[in-house]
Amino acid sequence: MSQKDSKEIIEQVKESTSLEQVKDSTIVEEVVSDEKPVLDAKKTQTTSQNKKSPKKVNSKKENQENEFDWDQVSQNDIYSEKERGDQEKEYIATLPNVIDKQVMDGTVVLITDREVIVDVNFKSDGIISFNEFKYNPDLKVGDSVEVLVEKQEDKNGQLVLSHRRARVLRAWEKVNIALETGEVVNGQIKSRTKGGMIVDVFGIECFLPGSQIDVKPIRDYDEYVGKKMEFKVVKVNESFRNVVVSHKALIEADLAVQTKEIMSKLEKGQVLEGSVKNITSYGVFIDLGGIDGLIHITDLSWGRISHPEEIVSLDETINVVILDFDEGKSRIQLGLKQLSDHPWESLDVNLKVGDEVEGKVVVVADYGVFVELRAGVEALLHVSEMSWSTHLRSASDFYSKGDNLKAQILTLDKETRKMSLGVKQMTPDPWIDIEKKFPVGSEHKVKVRNFTNFGIFVELVEGVDGLVHISDLSWNKKVKHPAEFTQVDASLKVLVLDIDKENRKISLGHKQLEENPWDNYAKQFQEGKDYEGTVKEIFDKGAIVVLSDDVEAFAPKRHLEKDTGELLIIGEVAHFRVLEFSKENRRILVSHTAIFKEAVDSEKKKSAASTKKVMKKLEDKKQQSTLGDLDSLADLKKDLDKEK
Repeated sequence: MSQKDSKEIIEQVKESTSLEQVKDSTIVEEVVSDEKPVLDAKKTQTTSQNKKSPKKVNSKKENQENEFDWDQVSQNDIYSEKERGDQEKEYIATLPNVIDKQVMDGTVVLITDREVIVDVNFKSDGIISFNEFKYNPDLKVGDSVEVLVEKQEDKNGQLVLSHRRARVLRAWEKVNIALETGEVVNGQIKSRTKGGMIVDVFGIECFLPGSQIDVKPIRDYDEYVGKKMEFKVVKVNESFRNVVVSHKALIEADLAVQTKEIMSKLEKGQVLEGSVKNITSYGVFIDLGGIDGLIHITDLSWGRISHPEEIVSLDETINVVILDFDEGKSRIQLGLKQLSDHPWESLDVNLKVGDEVEGKVVVVADYGVFVELRAGVEALLHVSEMSWSTHLRSASDFYSKGDNLKAQILTLDKETRKMSLGVKQMTPDPWIDIEKKFPVGSEHKVKVRNFTNFGIFVELVEGVDGLVHISDLSWNKKVKHPAEFTQVDASLKVLVLDIDKENRKISLGHKQLEENPWDNYAKQFQEGKDYEGTVKEIFDKGAIVVLSDDVEAFAPKRHLEKDTGELLIIGEVAHFRVLEFSKENRRILVSHTAIFKEAVDSEKKKSAASTKKVMKKLEDKKQQSTLGDLDSLADLKKDLDKEK
């Protein structure tokens, strides 16, 4: 159907149809149902009016149908019924086979303010709302557009089409084909989103991950908004209507060919020029013109650095040397420091053991610190060489990272590039005249450094530590742990007991500052005598009993029993008998049970002796009566014999 014919049809409809009929027409309803044009308000109003007076509208339509004379039309037909039937068959055969929900191409034949008339070579043209073409301001008559056949005919015989739905279906077909074939598609980046960008491809909003924009790290995502680029479809999920595209995949495909060519020309030791592509905490990635190489942080400088940014910056052009490469994995290991000589090679030839050097602490460990004398030249200062003190401490107690210090060279090996330093050697050894400074028997006030289970370490002077054994803290108290007696950094008076100069050890005592009270205790607490005491603590094996003058004694559990059969309890006052006294071991063994048991045993012995005497008397008496009876019987027998 031509453009002229379409215009004539519209004019005839306007002339022959009243405004009321156009408003009620289902053709208008089908065309504008999806896009909701301006006529909706009028249509709603008309519909509401029709609902209010359905009888009136129906009667009007019936009058029109009754007034139209169909017989007159049939009588005036110049064709016979058979001829008209043949013509219809011939006409229908020329029409394409149109199926509902089919997507096909059509030609724009007319454009108005509200509709676009599209010819699909069917018996009638389709009318599509102009709103469906707003995305294309350049639409003109003669353009080919895709349309979806909604219905071949509505109740008024009108072909119902949709351009919007056809675009969506065609777009998904194109996307799936691009995924299968790997076809490159064009799209425009619309906006940023979380993790990437939104790209318009064939009218579908696709997701472009940030990692798939380029092979180089993206610094500003906003500069890509609005750009038209080529993409590769990498994933399609129609169930969730998701499409993922990648621009990086296209670049990598091109780089793969270049990489293979570049790798074939590489050699170890070769110096190349490249630009800094990315900086990480462990190294720097260098773009060598189509392929990337890595400079590890240890290969950036001969000296120690905390971060690669101290040496290079992004986009900087530098020369690098190839240390190693793996053609199969396309990995290249690069170096920057190798372009210059090792600092040990330029070390002063006159440097020797015993020389004094100055440097900066670059690493602190428990066992020592590493001192940088110059970039790339480091020496170890062990913790044992930091102080003359033999007391074990951490290197962090002496130095921190960044500290400057002076030290003496102890060992130097230029071949293995190793050097050790000492700081304590720069001060006199306090142990040389230790016996003069701290003679045996001298008293000193010292500082408590730390505790152990067996005693207290104290510092007499810097570099000279001594040990106060736990048994040398008090004459009277039994100290279980030094923390019960004193505390760290507290002052303590001590007496020098012994000096081992060879092993750098000094034995100290605190209790020796006082007289040994056990000399008096030996006279005061004699074995076999009874004393009053208070039960202080009770254990599984016995109890601690406090006697006079805060002297503590030990009573075994079996010696805590009272005459009632019960055991003594904490805080109970009772008399105790000294069973054993040891001055050397500072030990007193006492018993409460022994006091009343001895009286009981004595009473038992007396009772037993008395019983024994009584029994002996009875036995003697019994023996005498028995012999008298025998004499009487003997006399009686004699008398009997005489009578016979």
